[in-house]
Amino acid sequence: MSKKYIIWLVLGFAIAGLIAYIARRPPQGMPLRTDRIKISASFYPLYFLAQEIGGEYADAAQITPAGAEPHDYEPTAQDRARMEQSALLILNGAGLEAWEDDIREANDPERTHIVIAGEGLASRRMSEESKTIVDPHLWLDPLLTKQMADKVLLGFIAVDPAREPYYRMRADALAARLNALDAEYRTSLAPCREKNIITAHAAFGYLAAEYGLTQVPIAGLSPDEEPSARRMAEITQFAKARGIRYIFFERFASPRIAETLAREIGAQTLALNPLEGMSREELAQGRNYFTEMRANLANLKTALECAK
Repeated sequence: MSKKYIIWLVLGFAIAGLIAYIARRPPQGMPLRTDRIKISASFYPLYFLAQEIGGEYADAAQITPAGAEPHDYEPTAQDRARMEQSALLILNGAGLEAWEDDIREANDPERTHIVIAGEGLASRRMSEESKTIVDPHLWLDPLLTKQMADKVLLGFIAVDPAREPYYRMRADALAARLNALDAEYRTSLAPCREKNIITAHAAFGYLAAEYGLTQVPIAGLSPDEEPSARRMAEITQFAKARGIRYIFFERFASPRIAETLAREIGAQTLALNPLEGMSREELAQGRNYFTEMRANLANLKTALECAK
């Protein structure tokens, strides 16, 4: 066998191998199965939705750090770089992200697809300091969360259409769990004797409206807002007149005001988690949207004197 023949034979095998490799590759634009979609979500509930729908293909990160409060968080240069490099950016909207307009103006739509999960869903308005503010706390209503998840699903399909069946399967499973959570809330809270919840700030309006409750906030939409003396007097009078036995506080707000009010009326305090952020320790313990929403339900049942 001549040396020239051997060279041509080797070259032929190499070409055949290259053709076979190209034939096995997905069409252009279809990501390899080992690829993961880089996603930025502004804070925990949206990060949770991204993980639930994206599954093994979601390389998700939240912009607001674990355990931080998103209302006043200002993204760092590293955060902004992460958002610019993401295929999908998920925001809440409704005024929650003070930096939303800046990011949208700087966005390159060829690189990053932006989903505003709360778009068209925020229906509650509050007056604060002579101006009207939109309530952004949609995720505390499981049915609104389901609608937010639908928008996140469309975002995944837009940036990764090849895996649409996978994303739809996971979104359907998430919707079923949210429907079950809604049924638990509806069944558990329907027979409650009390229907008023006094909360540290006005984060639970959508939840209260969905399940026939009335939210009576000590302060406004921001956890850092201090109530006036007049407001404290009004809440104290209301609580005494109604015989309220529990005042709700939140992890992101100082419990001082809730504890002061509770002492004034001879009541106790209980926690309601607005789920705006989960600490790394809580996530490591396996706590998530569903565990905290069910913990909230247990405390609501205690405070509202619901039938067993």
